[in-house]
Amino acid sequence: MIRITQLKLPIAHTEKELEQRIIKTLRLGNLPFTYEIKRQSLDARHKNDKKFVYTIDVSVKGEEKILRKIHNNNIMLTNEKPYEFPEGGETPLDFAPVIAGSGPAGLFCAWYLAKAGYKPLVLERGDKADKRQKQVENFWKNGILDPDSNVQFGEGGAGTFSDGKLNTLVKDTFGRNHEVLKRFVEAGAPEEILYQQKPHLGTDVLVSLVQTLRRQIEEMGGSFRFRTQVTDLIFENDRLSFVEVNHKERIPANVCVLAVGHSARDTFSMLAKRGLPMEAKSFAVGVRIEHLQSLMNLALYGEYENEILGAASYKVTHTCENGRGVYSFCMCPGGYVVNASSEEEMLAVNGMSYQNRGSKNANSALIVTVNPSDFPEEGPLGGIVFQRNLERAAWKLGNGKIPVQLYKDFRENVPSKEFGEITPCMKGEYTFANVRSIFPEYIGSSISEGIAAFGKKIPGFDREDALLSGVESRTSSPVRILRNREMESEKQGIYPCGEGAGYAGGITSAAMDGIKTAEAIARKYRKF
Repeated sequence: MIRITQLKLPIAHTEKELEQRIIKTLRLGNLPFTYEIKRQSLDARHKNDKKFVYTIDVSVKGEEKILRKIHNNNIMLTNEKPYEFPEGGETPLDFAPVIAGSGPAGLFCAWYLAKAGYKPLVLERGDKADKRQKQVENFWKNGILDPDSNVQFGEGGAGTFSDGKLNTLVKDTFGRNHEVLKRFVEAGAPEEILYQQKPHLGTDVLVSLVQTLRRQIEEMGGSFRFRTQVTDLIFENDRLSFVEVNHKERIPANVCVLAVGHSARDTFSMLAKRGLPMEAKSFAVGVRIEHLQSLMNLALYGEYENEILGAASYKVTHTCENGRGVYSFCMCPGGYVVNASSEEEMLAVNGMSYQNRGSKNANSALIVTVNPSDFPEEGPLGGIVFQRNLERAAWKLGNGKIPVQLYKDFRENVPSKEFGEITPCMKGEYTFANVRSIFPEYIGSSISEGIAAFGKKIPGFDREDALLSGVESRTSSPVRILRNREMESEKQGIYPCGEGAGYAGGITSAAMDGIKTAEAIARKYRKF
């Protein structure tokens, strides 16, 4: 296989033009060949000459002979090894592995265990994705919160109600990243996600995909129980013996994968009481910021709209004078700010897009790093206390509605009274307020300074009528459940997994960690 990197073509190129460029680059003449796009990224440094940049794998006879004629550092032989799931171990497994949570980590752990013959049982505190979607939409419309089935909890996890971004910064030498994308494509996602630099699916697509993955798992011998929350773990000599659900039923188990998500605060409390080694970890909190998507397109693409490229996205970072880092996170082009609350009388926001990214606003989280030294007196669960204090303040400030403020008023620390040109694209009711009053001063001043700095990088980012809403508090888990190299807690049989356990940050990395956990279980245990 010959790999070509840095192959550039105008964004409006055709498939035929791509093939002709491959022929010319490799001097193939009339030789028959096949090719696979491995990666496509955008080079928009020159607004009037935007290009797609490709990595292409080409299969053709006489590859070494072809390469001898070409002296180009961007052309080389490659031989990718296919992903391999390990053979089963030797330790007897008396009961089916239990997986707590059906977010990306839990789903992908279950898929690979089911494929290997382990018949996993997935326990999910919320409802199936289609029913959950109706509950979430009812909450946005009427404010009626179901604490167990909402934006955070239910089939598909918190990622279901997001932009559905599938890019990750996790280094992948074992092929798990590609496995995640392949599973999504085989479940019905567009094939382009296999090679796009910033693939995304959108909430409307994710709802159907997670249901397809569940049906595949069931067809391979796995099973699911919804409205079934893990409420206790029973150990004998530090080895798991039972998983308690809904405070009454005990399920015998040798193995339990804790893929509970970053918002399972009651579960974290239970785990602490049961003595699982845990520690507080750094995370970030802040606001959502909204701009007109057309103006972001103009700043980043040089035009208000581009049918080929769609809505423009950005990523910005800044180190403040106080030493704090402020940065954009979970940017949602053509998206919505959503009420993502999961506890009564507390309010959290998130960002979400549909597949077409068709709303008039761009939004992203602007967040400031906090670490255990900011809540030292609270122990391993100190970050949860910190989050809850902010969410309680946000709920009181808006009386249950999302507090909204213009940037100029945030900067001056006064409530807003009217919108400028930008009006909210939100799911859930909102109201004017002084969003800055929710935060400690070091967070409020960092956000204000960061927006001013980002305005120098992206024209219009610091416009006075940009909208801020809060509080964005669920960027990642504030807790890490400790595990060893075999992915297991010192409480034998417990496998902390995914974003909630502190080992991932987003749909793809959580799914990859789920696969990694399934591998660890398979290496140790005999097939059930």
